[in-house]
Amino acid sequence: MTKQETHKKPEIEKKEESIKELTDKTKELTDSLKHLQAEFENYKKRIDKENENFIKYSSQNLIIKLLPIIDSFESALKNHQDKNKFLEGMNLVFSQFYSTLEKEGLKQINPMNEKFDPYKHEVMMHEKSDKPDNTITEVLQKGYILNDKIIRHAKVKIIKNK
Repeated sequence: MTKQETHKKPEIEKKEESIKELTDKTKELTDSLKHLQAEFENYKKRIDKENENFIKYSSQNLIIKLLPIIDSFESALKNHQDKNKFLEGMNLVFSQFYSTLEKEGLKQINPMNEKFDPYKHEVMMHEKSDKPDNTITEVLQKGYILNDKIIRHAKVKIIKNK
C-alpha cells in the first residue's frame, strides 16, 4: 500500500461513517414524520367524530325543554269536548312554548307604528295615509331575533304617500 492509499483509507472511513450517520438520521426523521402523520390522521378522525356527534345531539337540550310542552298538549287535547277548557289549555300550552323559546334567546320583532327598517322588516304592502311615510301600519307576519341575529324578518304593511 502506498502512502497516499493509506492516507485515503481513514478519509474514506470518515465519509462512510458520515454517510451512515446521515442515513440513520434520515431514517429517524422519516419514522418521526410517519408517526406524526398517523397521529394527525387519528386526530382528524376523532374531531370529525366529535363534530358528527355534536351535530347529531345539538338539539337534545332544546328537545328536553320542549317535552313538558308535549305533555301539556296531550293534556289539553284530552279536554277537547269542553270548548272553554280546551281553549284555556291551548293558551297555556302556547304560553309555555313561547316562554321556553324566549329562554333559549328568541325575541319577537314587534314593529307596529315604528319606521320601516330594511334590516328587520320586509315590505309586503303599501297604503296611503295621513301618517308619515315608511310608518308600519300592520304586521302581516311576525319577525324573530335569536340571540341578536335576525332569523325571520317581520312582513309588514307601510305608508307610502308618493
